[in-house]
Amino acid sequence: MKIAIGNDHAAVELKNEIKAYLEEKGHEVVNFGTDTHDSCNYAEYGEKVADAVAAHEVDCGVLICGTGVGISLAANKVPGIRAAVCSEPVTAKLVKQHNNANIICFGARIVGGEVAKAIVDAYLETEFEGGRHEQRIAYIHDIEKKHGAH
Repeated sequence: MKIAIGNDHAAVELKNEIKAYLEEKGHEVVNFGTDTHDSCNYAEYGEKVADAVAAHEVDCGVLICGTGVGISLAANKVPGIRAAVCSEPVTAKLVKQHNNANIICFGARIVGGEVAKAIVDAYLETEFEGGRHEQRIAYIHDIEKKHGAH
């Protein structure tokens, strides 16, 4: 699987840990994040990963900032993106199963490396359930169209 990863200055170490973990599992990881601790704008990295996911250049994305929230808000502004903040594996499984989330996000100040790995595993090991959830996702896309997204 080809996975985009992005982060801000608060998440350099956790990004590197998750990137290495994914590569050890055989995934190709494209790094869109910063590699320095210099203060930066998390929204820039959320947008870069979301653009790659929306353009189908990658299969999915992982975004990490201090809490996971700011970077997810930026990613969700890109049409077709369903980025979900996950602080534990159950949510990661359900956002894929029910919402077909194409990006997961978490906070380097919220979860440690082992929990982050469990979140990533739960997300990647889960399939979208489809069925009644298809209609709900279609409704989300209708909201994007209604408000000017293409």
